[in-house]
Amino acid sequence: DAPAGLSQLVIGGQDCGAALVDDPRVPLVSATGSTRMGKAVAERCARRLARTLFELGGNNAMIVAPSADLELSTRAIVFSAVGTAGQRCTSLRRLFVHEDVADRLLPRLKAVYASLPVGNPLEDGTLVGPLIDDAALQGMRAALEQARAEGGRVHGGEPVLVGKGGCYARPALVEMPSQTAIMHHETFAPILYVVRYRTLDEAIAMNNAVSQGLSSSIFTTDVREAERFMSASGSDCGIANVNIGPSGAEIGGAFGGEKDSGGGRESGSDAWKSYMRRATNTVNYSDALPLAQGIRFDI
Repeated sequence: DAPAGLSQLVIGGQDCGAALVDDPRVPLVSATGSTRMGKAVAERCARRLARTLFELGGNNAMIVAPSADLELSTRAIVFSAVGTAGQRCTSLRRLFVHEDVADRLLPRLKAVYASLPVGNPLEDGTLVGPLIDDAALQGMRAALEQARAEGGRVHGGEPVLVGKGGCYARPALVEMPSQTAIMHHETFAPILYVVRYRTLDEAIAMNNAVSQGLSSSIFTTDVREAERFMSASGSDCGIANVNIGPSGAEIGGAFGGEKDSGGGRESGSDAWKSYMRRATNTVNYSDALPLAQGIRFDI
């Protein structure tokens, strides 16, 4: 019994998006994509005072504290960073490891990265599939070149030949001397930058230093560290997880981020409010005329 046109799918380019954004019959535009796209849509919607709900870029980080379960951390890191070939808005892109555990964790990660099955995702056993297109593959290559120029040591990242086509690459683990310029840029590819830290304050500052604020996580068994990370003085992201990666278990939660990630929230207990109109109704059932602030208006 649904009305005609309740749900419609249009596949097209920028012209289709522009028609939707500029149409005065559309009171709310919910958009998922790049920060650049979000800013352009927000500007056009603002011209007609339309509402917007954005889920934009993510440059997600994980902190591995001294007390972390390293076996659990390893599994979470690899899945978050290379699952869907790093092409998820909540993919792990930056890893901050405490100096006391870095020499135990990094060899584990290097060994796993070197053995990851890359290939046709339709075949059993494949864990890493292709990048979306050649532009993504070239973007990954350019990011790794910049990382090397900024002092990074790259492990993996080379192209992989699979069958007759497709854009495949081995996931890259990049040890960085500090959080350099390339780490402030979201490259939609399986690249994980690793930086060592000394104090939790330092790690949180690096987590918050980028313009994006979608998802984040910390691995720790110290309750005080976990509470600090989730508090107002901790992660500035819309999602702050403990002992699970930035791309895990968000189903049912308020999904979205802060800063250049857009500020909107989809799902969650109150996301429906963004799609509704608020109306105030005052109904007078008496034969008197009550006025605000006790005003008297006798005629």
